[in-house]
Amino acid sequence: MGELEAEKHVQYILSVEKRKDDFESLLMEHLRINGAYWGLTTLDLLRKIEAVDSDEVVSWVMSCQDQDCGGFGGNVGHDAHLHYTLSAVQILLLFDRLDILDIDKVSDCILTLPGYKMKMGLFLAISGVKLTLAYSEALNAALLVHRFSYCAICCLSLLHHLDKINAEKAVDYIVSCKNLDGGFGSIPGGESHSGQIFCCVGALAITGSLHHVDRDLLGWWLCERQCKDGGLNGRPEKLADVCYSWWVLSSLTMIDRVHWIDREKLAAFILNCQDRENGGISDRPDNAVDVFHTYFGVAGLSLLEYPGLKPIDPAYALPVDVVNRIFFGK
Repeated sequence: MGELEAEKHVQYILSVEKRKDDFESLLMEHLRINGAYWGLTTLDLLRKIEAVDSDEVVSWVMSCQDQDCGGFGGNVGHDAHLHYTLSAVQILLLFDRLDILDIDKVSDCILTLPGYKMKMGLFLAISGVKLTLAYSEALNAALLVHRFSYCAICCLSLLHHLDKINAEKAVDYIVSCKNLDGGFGSIPGGESHSGQIFCCVGALAITGSLHHVDRDLLGWWLCERQCKDGGLNGRPEKLADVCYSWWVLSSLTMIDRVHWIDREKLAAFILNCQDRENGGISDRPDNAVDVFHTYFGVAGLSLLEYPGLKPIDPAYALPVDVVNRIFFGK
């Protein structure tokens, strides 16, 4: 299966930021701060975070902040949003620069951002308020409930302000979406999906509520996501995709069931998705690479304890040493 082309991945990530006018960059303009989080976390897992100018990165992140509300947009001049705010906080934590934030203002802002408000679904999870939208809009909002619930819970926890929301209400809604197969759907009775499961299990882990999970039943559903080629898929009858090396593995790690999959076959699948000439990792072998799959591929290998990589925390999606510094001061 070969080895991880660590140095080429570093050069690929550094090159992505320089190509600001190509087609891929233009497509990602609205979520550049997410891309920065993916790339910078990958560099840190590869022990190469010093390859970037931290002051320059921090300055750019702060230029994405809405000075009125305190939240962050996906790029300079873009509207603030919960998902982008989480990525901004995670980036600042990579460089140990949370001191630059007005933490009270940012955490208060999270409660008002799109992605938290009722129209995006999370208010339903937090307060029990019923959706009053058109059916199609309400359905789209419901599909995002767990994603934004996780973002809010994760971000507020990292800021040490989880007490600003009614976490018990959020947990109750998550538990209501648990299925007979042990997984979680986007709404009560919805089909189990690996991405939704990560958001639910991650939120439950952060809030100390993993006792709601049937570890064996969920572990069985998750380990069945391994395909013949060794990769993992998001739900039955779908192709394997490198990104599920994170979504599935992180959940298995949080419930202590990683040993139920063939770790060597999964590592081989991820490594076979590398561009060995130019760096980067794709969703499947021989496809075009991108920073999204590069991050999730390296993060998956980290969870598999691949030699030379920093360990990553499965709930907070940050290197373990960063998480330890946040919560234990070491």
